Amino acid sequence: MVAVRLSVTLLSVVSALLASGAVPVSDTANGVFDPAFHTLQVQVEGDEMAPPVIMLDADDRITVSFDEISPERRYMRYELIHCDSRWRPDALVSPEYIDGFNEGLVEDYAFSQATLIQYVHYRITLPNADMRFTLSGNYLLRVYDESDPDRTLLQARFSVCEPAMRVSASVSSRTDVDYNESHQQLTIGVDTRNMAVNNVYNDVMVSIQQNGRIDNEAFLTRPMRVAGPMLWYEHQKPLLFDAGNEYRRMETVSVTYPGMGVESMSFADPYYHATLYTDLPRSGSSYSYDSTQHGRFKIREFNSDDSDVEAEYVVTHFSLEIPEIDGADIFVDGDMTCRRFSPLSRMVYNRASGLYELSMLLKQGAYNYQYLAVPSMSMRGNTAIVEGNHYQTVNEYLVKVYLRQPGERYDRLVAVTSAFSGR
Repeated sequence: MVAVRLSVTLLSVVSALLASGAVPVSDTANGVFDPAFHTLQVQVEGDEMAPPVIMLDADDRITVSFDEISPERRYMRYELIHCDSRWRPDALVSPEYIDGFNEGLVEDYAFSQATLIQYVHYRITLPNADMRFTLSGNYLLRVYDESDPDRTLLQARFSVCEPAMRVSASVSSRTDVDYNESHQQLTIGVDTRNMAVNNVYNDVMVSIQQNGRIDNEAFLTRPMRVAGPMLWYEHQKPLLFDAGNEYRRMETVSVTYPGMGVESMSFADPYYHATLYTDLPRSGSSYSYDSTQHGRFKIREFNSDDSDVEAEYVVTHFSLEIPEIDGADIFVDGDMTCRRFSPLSRMVYNRASGLYELSMLLKQGAYNYQYLAVPSMSMRGNTAIVEGNHYQTVNEYLVKVYLRQPGERYDRLVAVTSAFSGR
């Protein structure tokens, strides 16, 4: 009962914070700050499995979509904020990075069809006729109610690359700390031959993201060695990652029968409820391959031609059978939680059932997720405790190269690539 009361208290606190729209200035991660909004997705148009990066002056476009649980349309606007390589807003003003007005209307919307829970599905596509990018780099999209422009409803990050350099990356389980055990290590090469760089030891920075996670993103500011036009990043600590495990999967594509990973479906007015099979820790188990989407999710209703507006919202109940962990919290990680460690993704230990538990309102679809243990006073997740670390795990690493030369006021994104372990 103590754990249940704590969960209710935390949810009450976070709901109050969300309703206030209070977003710290330093917070630039994907996020939803109003409890009526759900299912935030940031995708490359035409390639939903690609990282959210498009090329400057190309035909690529970014699509940001989301729902508001409401029977009526809300009048909203959006703006773009240019950020540096570490996703901090930089000193540029919008006319420097946007061709057009940096204030767009959210006009692409559709009402849900034949669903118990009424919602409005919204979509923003960039660049568009009113707003085009003139600079590469990292961008934060901020959405707000036009009657209250200071209150952020949600925000989404994506990147625009000018391919002025080339970058290659390889992943190996033969690392500096172990050999085919629990880690993976990258070797990165950056080819600068098509661009004059003033000082390769000061002007170039490389970031590495594993499976879309932001808690363990790595940054390198100096190459290990330089060979002609090639910068080599190797045998450096930020290149070493816990291998983790394949993401878990579950599907709620139907409300009439249990899908993958679902023990039972039920209805309690006004929501359908999906109770997942209780998960077990995998830290002591041997590796088992599974083809996953590295933490992504896909909205899908099995009998629909337009799941974006015909899928139901389902209260999804997660549970994990593991002894209570002192000094750490357990969070559900995946794109469905915006990769945030917050009360909305934090599991609560129920002493009566002996389980960690969490309920989330999710739209019907196919989801990837994993459990991360986050020690107290830390914001970095640990896979070893629940999921285990297996060198065979297929991980997706996004490598981005930034350049800021003397006199420049922003970090240019000049190269990007994805590398996969175990391939």
